[in-house]
Amino acid sequence: MLGLSRKDTGFLIAVICLTLATPIFLQPFPETSSLAQFNAGYPDLMQRFAIYGIFVMGFNILFGLTGYLSFGHAAFLGVGSYSVVWMYKLLDYNVLPGLVLAVIMSGIFALFIGFVSLRRSGIYFSILTLAFAQMSYNLAYSVFTPLTNGETGLQVYLNDPQVLMSEGAPTSPHLFGLVMNESAKVAVGDWIFTFNVGYYFTAIIAILVFYLSLRIFRSPFGMILRAIKTNRNRLNYAGINTKPYMLTAFVISGMYAGLAGGLLAAMDPLTGAQRMQWTASGEVVLMAILGGAGTMMGPILGAGFIKYFENIFSKINESVLHQWFGWMPDGVQDFVIGVVSPFVGEGWHLTLGLLFMVVVIFLPGGIVQGALLVVGMFRRRNGHDGPKKQESASSAAQPAE
Repeated sequence: MLGLSRKDTGFLIAVICLTLATPIFLQPFPETSSLAQFNAGYPDLMQRFAIYGIFVMGFNILFGLTGYLSFGHAAFLGVGSYSVVWMYKLLDYNVLPGLVLAVIMSGIFALFIGFVSLRRSGIYFSILTLAFAQMSYNLAYSVFTPLTNGETGLQVYLNDPQVLMSEGAPTSPHLFGLVMNESAKVAVGDWIFTFNVGYYFTAIIAILVFYLSLRIFRSPFGMILRAIKTNRNRLNYAGINTKPYMLTAFVISGMYAGLAGGLLAAMDPLTGAQRMQWTASGEVVLMAILGGAGTMMGPILGAGFIKYFENIFSKINESVLHQWFGWMPDGVQDFVIGVVSPFVGEGWHLTLGLLFMVVVIFLPGGIVQGALLVVGMFRRRNGHDGPKKQESASSAAQPAE
């Protein structure tokens, strides 16, 4: 079905169901519960889960399959965002023309950067991509201010042309009249579920590009990319020119990043050079490694994990901790809060850093490898594993699984 095996078709259907039901799954606690602060089912965060999932999917095609580590993917994210906002300024607030332009412009930009950077490999390739990204950031911040509006950021003003803007048309991002920030709230008992237009628009795009990514992973092209990661020299000795394959993977990866940047502008019609900073490039690397680079779902899980930490875990402050541990004697309560508080709230980066260290040291296959270890443990305990099925978790967490 759709050019996929039965196993991959089932996998895709499961991903579709989970994605469409995300507003329900991310609201596990009723609004009246003290644990409601851990709910993540609000539109802005759900859209970020999907958008950064797209971003890391594209990065995974390059890094997960070829092993080439780019520190410059934030440049394409920024190009995509600027493209969409310029379409708002020139045409109207319809997101579709902007997203098309975002994919095209980021692809052209990636073609140029990839053509130069892929002349080198290893750490030299990584440094070249980082240099290009930082040059792009500085150009957007201070040189190309007529195009980017510098440090203020690019946004839509009343005197912009907007030649397709008609009377009564929405004055915020929309898709043929479907306004991105509109939501429907459904109350079920003490639970309130939010179904947002922008999230479902982003989610449908995420499903489509996930399907494309799955096809790439299973294609002969994907096999060549894996072979490049395993032993590029052997392919060259066999007479296969690997550079066109690597450049194609780089361009596809950049187009994914540009699409993600465009969707960020579909959330909020304002963009700035900060989306091109090296920290944004480093964040997508963390997402891929934390989840499991080279696997299909791992990087997406890593993206969701980091965005959850950034938006939910970071809101746990000392007042919340006092509510949690209020049942303890005063001295013990102060001691426990003193130990826990550096790891939550503004210190959430410390917790994330420690978690990343644990993953790199003990679970090089990321979250996916950890999940496979747990599943394998339960199977062995229940006696379901036959002699031929007992594989190590590390081998089970190999790329493209």
